[in-house]
Amino acid sequence: MAFTARLAALTMTTMIAAQEAFAQVNSPQGSGPILGAVNWVRGTMEGGIATAVAVIAVAFVGFMMLTGRMNWKHGITVIVGCFILFGAATIVGGIQMAARTAG
Repeated sequence: MAFTARLAALTMTTMIAAQEAFAQVNSPQGSGPILGAVNWVRGTMEGGIATAVAVIAVAFVGFMMLTGRMNWKHGITVIVGCFILFGAATIVGGIQMAARTAG
């Protein structure tokens, strides 16, 4: 009997938690915490701290390449990575636009 009572309590708790997911507007069902985490990561990656770190990284890599202490291939990889990181939203928007016009 204890197992049945625990199962019923767990089912009720799950149903109550599911009602909060149904109450969300403009987001897929149950995506509230996931969407919040993704937005936090995006804000962190595009925020002021990330920009400052990227500027320092590009300056450091550029200095290392100019003084001959770093391979040019590795240095350019870092710089292109920064462009991709900060231009990701524009790149995805362009891909989505191309997919809409092609279809």
